[in-house]
Amino acid sequence: MTEQISPVRSPCMGVCALDENDLCIACRRSGMEIAEWGVLTNDQRREVIEKIERRYQGEIC
Repeated sequence: MTEQISPVRSPCMGVCALDENDLCIACRRSGMEIAEWGVLTNDQRREVIEKIERRYQGEIC
């Protein structure tokens, strides 16, 4: 029997407005990360989440 793996949830907060650095003012994803979210693997989504955490700490990546 194969175990069903749940997808990593989107960090979207329903605001979707990009700032001058092409980062969403709410979830801190780039425009490209937002556009590609639906086709990313769970591992890739976790990488984006890690980038978001660094962005909240003041690092632009």
